[in-house]
Amino acid sequence: MKILEATLQDLGGFVVRRLLPQARLRQVGPFVFFDHFGPVKFAPGKGVDVPPHPHIGLATVSYLFEGSMIHRDSLGSHQRIAPGDINWMHAGRGIVHSERPDPAMVDQTTHAHGLQLWVALPTDLETSEPKFAHHEADSLPEIDMKGVTIRVLAGKAYGATSPVKVPSPLFYVDAKLTSGRDLPLPDEYQERAAYVIKGRVWFGPEAYETGRMLVFAPGERVTLRTDGDARVVLLGGDPLDGPRHIHWNFVASKPALIEKAREDWEAGRFDAIPGDEGDLMPLPPAPKSR
Repeated sequence: MKILEATLQDLGGFVVRRLLPQARLRQVGPFVFFDHFGPVKFAPGKGVDVPPHPHIGLATVSYLFEGSMIHRDSLGSHQRIAPGDINWMHAGRGIVHSERPDPAMVDQTTHAHGLQLWVALPTDLETSEPKFAHHEADSLPEIDMKGVTIRVLAGKAYGATSPVKVPSPLFYVDAKLTSGRDLPLPDEYQERAAYVIKGRVWFGPEAYETGRMLVFAPGERVTLRTDGDARVVLLGGDPLDGPRHIHWNFVASKPALIEKAREDWEAGRFDAIPGDEGDLMPLPPAPKSR
């Protein structure tokens, strides 16, 4: 088992815990990026405000515990994200999106707490057409396991299947545990991890608290237990069908795809977001090596 500690990333005054990628581990199944933001409180008129930026070769997965935000993209999507919803944006050959404060909350003190994950697309889909899907909280299956409440956010787990269409075998689960409960992890996937959102969980003789990700060996039988209320997310899936290069907001099996995306963004060849065309995120320096 590997234990990953979060690194803190400042996104312009807004600090997030980043678990993936790290030098010690680049991915878990097809999940190549994992950010945990909040809980944080914003004064009126403030909030999570991410200007238009591009993606290729991945699907972004947004999930909120608290707060709300507005997703907009170059397909014309304009979607409010509320707690418990799943936003799944399939970037494919290229898409641009932004995440803006909810205008309905602009005059109020607001909170933000949630996760942003990236799923690398299989090589036969990484240049496919972009698409967007939103699934409201009450559309996701919820399972009561006597003191453990499980929501299957994407993929298949615990005998339930999320309505989210996924590009490869995977699972993504939000689990709330009351004190003294056990939670076995699905064992049908080769790569699996558990991340502690709140409280602490035990595995073997050790306890793990908020900000820790436990990554388990293939075939390892895993049961987490609690001595207090806790919340964890579980994720994993089949290994990727080859290595991935990650630079900025781009994921690709070939460096040439990333270089083309850089050139296209700099030259303004990505489609714009209707109604949110300005304030574009600047292109960072090119990676030093491929």
